[in-house]
Amino acid sequence: MMSKPLFDSDLFYSALDAARAARGLSWRDVAKESGVSASSLTRIGQGKRPDVDSLTALCAWSGLDAGDFMELAGQPRPEPLALISTHLRGDPNLSPDAADLIDDLVRTSYERLRSRP
Repeated sequence: MMSKPLFDSDLFYSALDAARAARGLSWRDVAKESGVSASSLTRIGQGKRPDVDSLTALCAWSGLDAGDFMELAGQPRPEPLALISTHLRGDPNLSPDAADLIDDLVRTSYERLRSRP
C-alpha cells in the first residue's frame, strides 16, 4: 500500500513569502498577479493547505515546484544544503565564484546553527 503524500503548507508559504519579498511585492500584489484571492493567501499563511487551483496558480507565479513541498511518510527529504547549492549554482545572476562564496557561507552557518540530535 502506498503512503499518502503530505504537503508542508508552512514551508510552501515561507518559500512563497521569499519569492514575494525578492520581487518587492505586497501580498495584495501577489493576489493580483497570481489570480489567487487574498483570503486564500491568508488561509495558506495560517497553515491551511491551498486548494489545487491556488497551488497551481501560485507555483506558476513564483516558479516554485509543488513537489518540493510534498513527502511520502517514511521517505527522506532531500538534504537542504544540496538543494541550496544547486539553486545557487543555477542562478544566472551569480558568477561561479560568487555562488561558491555564498555556498561556503551557508554551509558554515548551517553547520554551526543546526540542531544536533
